[in-house]
This record gives sequence, C-alpha cells and structure tokens, in this order.
Amino acid sequence: MTESANIMLPLPPACLSPNRPPGSRGGRFRKAAATRRYRMIARQAAQLEMIETGPWEHATVAARFFHKTKRRRDDVNHLAMLKAAYDGIVDSGLLADDDSEHLTTLPAVFGIDREFPRVELEITRQEKAPGS
Repeated sequence: MTESANIMLPLPPACLSPNRPPGSRGGRFRKAAATRRYRMIARQAAQLEMIETGPWEHATVAARFFHKTKRRRDDVNHLAMLKAAYDGIVDSGLLADDDSEHLTTLPAVFGIDREFPRVELEITRQEKAPGS
C-alpha cells in the first residue's frame, strides 16, 4: 500500500528565490520573516493531513506550481524556493528529514490557474531509499 500526502500551499514569496538576493539588512529581515511564515504555513498544512505513520524515512515529492499567467519558468529556482516548505513538513513530523537520503525531489511541473495560484506537493512514502 502506497501512502501519500497532498499538501496545497500558496506560491512561495518572490523573496525566497535564489535569483533575489536580499541586498540589504532590511532585505535580509524580510527574507527571514517570509521564510518563517512559509515554514509555519507548510507545517500547519502537513499537520492537517493527519497522517499518523510519520515520520516517513524515505519519500518522493512532486511539486506542481500553478501561476496566473503562462510564461517560461525556471524549475530549479522554483524548487529552491520550497526549502522553507520542506523544513515545515519535517517540523510537522511527516518526514524524518529533507536531505537527499530521505527525500527525493522530482522535477517541477507548471500549470495555469488564473483564479487560484498555488503549489501542490504530492509526497509519497517509499519503502526504501530509491537506488538502494
């Protein structure tokens, strides 16, 4: 039996992008605050899934981003913006850790939703680490 959790989050704030360095002391404070908020939102969303078999030792995560407009997107930058979300999911007790030994990240997928931009994370429990 495959267990999975579907976690829906707002799109990460732009300041979490690796392409947006803080640049100033105020920028660093804004980025730190945004990181804390996004981590808390992800923790709460994972807890709402009410999965009691955690922490999962091995899992894969597939991220699907829905933006308001269609344009070219950089999947590596989008996945990097989710670091705070993965930390929040670990905080919730669903995952043992978010390092490469415990979590395999699949390539990002992009879609359009003009009414409800978001990111959906499908986390699937694995019996053992891929490639083991």
